[in-house]
Amino acid sequence: MSTTSTTPSLQSALGQELKQELAITRRLLERVPTEQFDWQPHPKSMKLGTLASHMANLVGFLEISLQGAETNMAALKRPDSPTTTDELLRHFDVNAESIQAALSQVDDATFHDVWTMRNNEKVIMAMPRTMVARILVLNHLIHHRGQLSVYLRLLDIPVPAIYGGSADEAPQR
Repeated sequence: MSTTSTTPSLQSALGQELKQELAITRRLLERVPTEQFDWQPHPKSMKLGTLASHMANLVGFLEISLQGAETNMAALKRPDSPTTTDELLRHFDVNAESIQAALSQVDDATFHDVWTMRNNEKVIMAMPRTMVARILVLNHLIHHRGQLSVYLRLLDIPVPAIYGGSADEAPQR
């Protein structure tokens, strides 16, 4: 009896993981109240709206990295910061849809190519796109989700289930 196993492509595996992580992230962002955007738990901490906006923009780094071998950050137009939860979610949804579309257009070889981020002539970082996806986007997003869940808890806003249940919500099925 012969069994053949097929390993999913990087593009496919990353797309599946990203889809799951984006859904979790959106559930957290949905709970950010507009009237609390300026709240911060400590003077050294980001404001709630700033943190949420940063999370909504993070997935854009993968899309940017897929657009060419390098990106000059000084030349990029910075998106407007959302001022309401609805704006935040629209911004996040556009970025989430854009990255899923961009992922569907690349092959595995593209993920092994090095992408360089610069600020004019200064190289900020250079890494294979697999590392951009894992470190700069997914791990970074997950880190900030942890922060956001603490902010929500401190504001007595129910924290959604993330990788299992929370004190406020049963696991997603």
